[in-house]
Amino acid sequence: MTSVGWREALGRLPRNVWLVGLISLVNDSASELIYPLLPLVLTTVLAAGPRALGLIEGLAEASASLLKLFSGVILDRTGRAKPWILGGYGLAALARPLLALVTSWPGLLLLRLLDRAGKGLRTSPRDALLAASVAPTQRGLAFGLHRAMDNAGAVIGPLAAAGLLAAHLPLQRILLWSALPGGLCLALALALREPVPPSGPQLTAAAIAPARPEAWPGPLPPQLRRYLVVVALFSAGNASNLFLLLRARELGVPEAGIPLLWAAVSAVAMVASTPLSAWSDRVGRRRVLGCGYLAYGLFYLLMAGLGSGGPWLFALFGFYGLFMAATEGVEKALVADLAPAALRGTAFGWFNMTTALMLLPASLLFGWLYQGAGPATAFALAGGCSLGAAALLALWMGPAGAGPANRA
Repeated sequence: MTSVGWREALGRLPRNVWLVGLISLVNDSASELIYPLLPLVLTTVLAAGPRALGLIEGLAEASASLLKLFSGVILDRTGRAKPWILGGYGLAALARPLLALVTSWPGLLLLRLLDRAGKGLRTSPRDALLAASVAPTQRGLAFGLHRAMDNAGAVIGPLAAAGLLAAHLPLQRILLWSALPGGLCLALALALREPVPPSGPQLTAAAIAPARPEAWPGPLPPQLRRYLVVVALFSAGNASNLFLLLRARELGVPEAGIPLLWAAVSAVAMVASTPLSAWSDRVGRRRVLGCGYLAYGLFYLLMAGLGSGGPWLFALFGFYGLFMAATEGVEKALVADLAPAALRGTAFGWFNMTTALMLLPASLLFGWLYQGAGPATAFALAGGCSLGAAALLALWMGPAGAGPANRA
């Protein structure tokens, strides 16, 4: 698919794809308004350190992991994604403004658990709805557009946070502002429609016949189970991004510059997500995904060697945005490629659960190494896991092959 081709194809994407993207844009505007502020709340308001940060983020994501599998399995049994999407966004809209009221890190943990529970309920049904709304030859483009709009919200949120901090607005009041986009997100989610599977030779009657989903990956295709192992290895080194912001603050980035730094990452991901994901429709998912894993490993190894900050740190974080652009949409498009249509919710449940469940040991280990052995050790280990996952993806998953457009 040429650069002109994928731009023209954007106009042919169905309404659900654009609506899901807009919902993610609004939701991430609220989420990323407060996300870069959490290290500041933790250290300046609640007087806690990296170990508490690792525990909070690890437990929060781990609590969501089982719900991601549960909601995916139930989706395959009921065929209804919209109630789970609405419920998930509703929990997040409730939890975020309440962060303004916390007075201790256990209170912060409780609300992060509630917020992540909402993500656990909505993520697998949303991904399955998105995959079912398009043909296989459009999956990379559709998931790439979704990630681009999601990252657009991740630019808007930190910029709003930086502006509010520069205006000397108290942290608690900034957190309360997240209630407005949360309500708008719910209103948009009400407009979603359950998709009708697209017709074509790739979706036969047998392919969409009801199946009995299982909460165990045994019924999933062997290639998909191998892919889950690769994802687990990468996720073992993929600790919370809050550690990047914490490290940037230690390297001398001013408080008001932390949201701007994260906005730079999201801006790069926003611009590059759609073309890189659409490229995977042509050259193959694994080739693009492997490049993304290599970019992550290189970034973390460079972070391990840093001794001081500077303006070039923004460029380095922008490079991290390329990793996000090359992986976030492509990872999910590959799940949809490898999963039978009748087990798509279960497959997304296993994928999302794997990435979230591994965040607990990854964040705990990263936090302990960061505080005990120093940031260089923590960042070097994370980079090594990513390079190992890139090698396993290339050697164990077979040749990268062509994209769905060329295989049909």
